[in-house]
Amino acid sequence: MNQLKHTSILVISLLVLWSCTAPKPMLAQAPINPVDVKVDSILKLMTLEEKIGQLNQYNGFWDLTGPTPSEGQAALKLEHLKKGWVGAVLNIKGVDDVRKIQQLAVEGSRLHIPLLFGFDVIHGFKTISPIPLAEAASWDLNAIQNSAAIAAEEAAAVGINWTFAPMVDVARDPRWGRVMEGAGEDPYLGSQIATARVHGFQGTNFNSNKTILACAKHFAGYGFAESGRDYNTVDVSESVLQNVIFPPFKAAVDAGARTFMNSFNELNGVPATASAYLQRDILKKDWNFKGFVVSDWGSVREMMNHGYVSSEKEAALAAMQAGSDMDMESYIYVAHVAQLVKEGKLKEELVNEAAGRILRVKFEMGLFDNPYKYCDAAHEKATVGKQSFQEGVLDMAKKSIVLLKNEGGLLPLPKTGKKIAVIGALAADKTSPLGSWRLAADENSAVSVLEGLKLYPGNQIAYAKGADVAVGRTEFVWETKVNESDKSGFADAIQLAKQSDVVVLVLGEHGLLSGEGRSRSELDLPGVQQELLEAVYNVNHNVVLILQNGRPLVIPWAAKHIPAIVEGWQLGTQSGNALAQVLYGDYNPSGKLPITFPRSVGQIPLYYYHKSTGRPAANEPESVFWSHYMDEENTPQYPFGFGLSYSKFDYSSVSLSNTSFMNNESITASVTVTNSSNRAGKEVVQLYIQDLVGSTTRPVKQLKGFELIELQPNESKTVTFTIKQDMLQFYSANRKWEAETGHFNVFIGTNSSETKNASFHYTIK
Repeated sequence: MNQLKHTSILVISLLVLWSCTAPKPMLAQAPINPVDVKVDSILKLMTLEEKIGQLNQYNGFWDLTGPTPSEGQAALKLEHLKKGWVGAVLNIKGVDDVRKIQQLAVEGSRLHIPLLFGFDVIHGFKTISPIPLAEAASWDLNAIQNSAAIAAEEAAAVGINWTFAPMVDVARDPRWGRVMEGAGEDPYLGSQIATARVHGFQGTNFNSNKTILACAKHFAGYGFAESGRDYNTVDVSESVLQNVIFPPFKAAVDAGARTFMNSFNELNGVPATASAYLQRDILKKDWNFKGFVVSDWGSVREMMNHGYVSSEKEAALAAMQAGSDMDMESYIYVAHVAQLVKEGKLKEELVNEAAGRILRVKFEMGLFDNPYKYCDAAHEKATVGKQSFQEGVLDMAKKSIVLLKNEGGLLPLPKTGKKIAVIGALAADKTSPLGSWRLAADENSAVSVLEGLKLYPGNQIAYAKGADVAVGRTEFVWETKVNESDKSGFADAIQLAKQSDVVVLVLGEHGLLSGEGRSRSELDLPGVQQELLEAVYNVNHNVVLILQNGRPLVIPWAAKHIPAIVEGWQLGTQSGNALAQVLYGDYNPSGKLPITFPRSVGQIPLYYYHKSTGRPAANEPESVFWSHYMDEENTPQYPFGFGLSYSKFDYSSVSLSNTSFMNNESITASVTVTNSSNRAGKEVVQLYIQDLVGSTTRPVKQLKGFELIELQPNESKTVTFTIKQDMLQFYSANRKWEAETGHFNVFIGTNSSETKNASFHYTIK
């Protein structure tokens, strides 16, 4: 009754105020947004400190089953909560705990404003999907959207209403540990996946208790950290920023993402947290973003480390003026913004704007109507870990697997009559496949490769560890250490390989060797694994290498010698079942790489949409005066878009409906794809376009479309793409998005390197 009493008082007060303050409609006046009226009404009731409180986000509080804190940081947070000086919290989960904290805010503060509860639901909550980079390899937008919807429903059931995902940073340096968290190197594919994931998290109805707020991050340029070292400086041209980095963020806005997170890095000399260009000019003005911007953890305070400000007070001023609406765990807004306003250094209108953006989102979510909409204990019990979630993440995992090599048809494996050696510590690991950013998942909750293979009883399966990959497995406190010397298990593994018909060797990175703060300067198999691989191959050439990793690895020796290689990423809860079904042919692999695999670290950054440069190739056989390495090829080990199948797909030549068109017209480009095998399979048909001459130099090709098709044995299908003006647009020398008159090449094929092509001319009328 106390809850209802307080809520009723608030509603009655607001209704009276709305009726007095709402502008009267006029004939030519734009329709009034009722949410805006509600936000304005609440702002008029709030003190300056209460408005600033909405801009303040704290991490956790205390053990809610223990005594209430009377001193220290937890006591301060509790005091602020009761004063209405907290707008959001993070890392509180579970209906009981969420309800207790929400109750303190709603029933204990003067205006009863509900909290947002954030959590890093990156690729699942308790039930874990593949890491986002792996999901991107599916090129299956419906599956990716469903994966995000599963994560949202499970997280919402435990009281969470806001995730800090999707990460939509384009990244073309796999040394960067957070490459596992995004969609890879391509802005077009990244934009499509950003849209799918926002729709999956947020759904179509904010009133649902099965959806949560999405947060597009990190705005902007975080994936371009120099040398791939996390948190490092970013210095890119306006052309790269507009043409490569921005598109997935713009797609997230267009998809309805209600929150953005700014990035740790500086961009061209200015920390992103203090960039009015990014947050006010681009996001809120040009893109008309109506949600709010939250800082990354402590990034307001970290502007002092950048050398951009000299004090917390200056940091608060710079971030507020730049449009960073909510301060995550810096304690700086709540400590200094009121004083800045009172001193006349910061306009209160900026505080009103930021608080209003946050309040608007809370209204849209229905939290003012029901602050406890995410606090149903019965729903929590019935939802977490339910069987349909397991089926969904298994489907996603199978679609994420990429077949890199299958020489001699070693795969799929026979289901009977074979002795199969399973070797590698990762083969039996039930935690590593969960990957990084799986904070709520239980340790040892993944299905291991060994367990998945043993579900097929027709073969004789034997296991040897060979060697540990890593020791020390704590998500945030310590670095995960690599086994650099212990080869005591080699002998058993070699002996088992000698006695077996086929070896399934599972190697790669432990799940905590990638992720935030986990950049690597070398990308080979960590520790002693390369030695193990070569030792096993020396006694048995029938090796199927399964890679489990959070980033592209450099595997030139394996690519040359090992007959079958499967990119198995970190596939989440159902990892072992997914891989076993692919290895035995119950699922025909269809994944395609969303990021280039280099031959050596020295090639990095290596990406398919590079420029041709002034000396793209040798003019004379003996010439050295062209862009190349003296000790390495220019080409990748495996190009963007690459992925094999147990089926064989043949492409016809490209057919154009016309060889020219104008800006008010379109043409079509078609190919016929034939499955020339005896096995049904899926193929991702990819469309690339090259603008031969532009006002700024253009890449050798850019992905502009794709279609996932399924063909029965000997079936053919004609795939048609419509080419319009918007597919030819780029951020030009005129500092705007436009298409230019000129000649273009169109490429259609199975990956970015293997294509058929045709040409057309485009004219602006």
